[in-house]
Amino acid sequence: MKFSCEKALLQSAIGITARAVSPKSSIPALEGILLEAGDLLRLTGYNLETGIRTEVPAQVSRKGSLVLSARLFGEIIRKLPDDIVTFSADGCMVNIKCGMSEFNIMGIDPEEFPDLPSVDQENAFNIMQKSLKSMISQTLFAVSDNESRPVHTGSLFEVEETGLTIVSVDGYRLALRRESIERKVGADTFSFVVPGSALGEVEKICADCEELATVTQGARHIMFQIGQTILISRRLEGDFINYRQSIPRSNSIKVEGDTKELLTTIDRVSLIINENNKSPLRCVFNDGVLCISTRTAIGDAADRCSILGDGKGLEIGFNNRYLMDALKAAPAQRVRLELQTGVSPCVILPSEGEENFLYMVLPVRLKAGE
Repeated sequence: MKFSCEKALLQSAIGITARAVSPKSSIPALEGILLEAGDLLRLTGYNLETGIRTEVPAQVSRKGSLVLSARLFGEIIRKLPDDIVTFSADGCMVNIKCGMSEFNIMGIDPEEFPDLPSVDQENAFNIMQKSLKSMISQTLFAVSDNESRPVHTGSLFEVEETGLTIVSVDGYRLALRRESIERKVGADTFSFVVPGSALGEVEKICADCEELATVTQGARHIMFQIGQTILISRRLEGDFINYRQSIPRSNSIKVEGDTKELLTTIDRVSLIINENNKSPLRCVFNDGVLCISTRTAIGDAADRCSILGDGKGLEIGFNNRYLMDALKAAPAQRVRLELQTGVSPCVILPSEGEENFLYMVLPVRLKAGE
């Protein structure tokens, strides 16, 4: 096996595939990256749950394959000078040269590296990379980390004739985003749940561009194809919450506010809330103004924010971080807050235009004196 490749291309490919490498495994090959030199240089990382494979152009003079420690290989390439890297392997002994630098390290037999799962296409769709990236980033924060309901540790993908809906829930909040898709193959409608850990990697791989990504649903796995990179993840099985029934839409109180102003007001009041001094935000929705206050062992804080509409004096408590996460993710300059009572959820929507996002935050019960 022998090839030469630009250092920057090789470093980027290692960075992408290393995200799917096991940091510690009883199978040494899973701590490594599989290199396969053919017409192109192909790199693969796989932790038995998520696999990432990418290809880079290289001058291959002798085909072959080998597994190298992701940590060591990545550090070597990162610290080499910006030049052409020449890689040659004789058996499991590897020689890496770049400029005046040279390394000789041991590799691992590629036969010990497990095969990536094959994804037989049942259904598929195309979506712009920037759309997929924003949809994931604006819903991933609400994915549950509670392993007692494994299906909620991922996001639900619902594909309909012209659009994709992504939903995340964690028992305290819900995040929903909708976007149109370019092309669909297979059933009229289909759905699946992707682990949040895999979606975090998909978000990093997607570029902020209009090039298409292809998402393929298999019987047990999902494949994301983004440029020269593919990511394969197992699907999460189980019944995802019926989110449509969970969202109250017949709310009597509807007010609008500037997203940034709401966020900065909450942020200021939250300065006296920390891990050791937790306390909910007390929000009072009046006519044209939202009053926010809190009290902890450190002291108390209060602030006001102008709103459009009459909140009828509704008093309700919220976890400050959950409210801020939703407002940070909201892709709109102005939002509409829909409320009913002090113990019913707050629904956050765009104040005008298409409802391409919806966030729901459950209230926190306020105690006297808080």
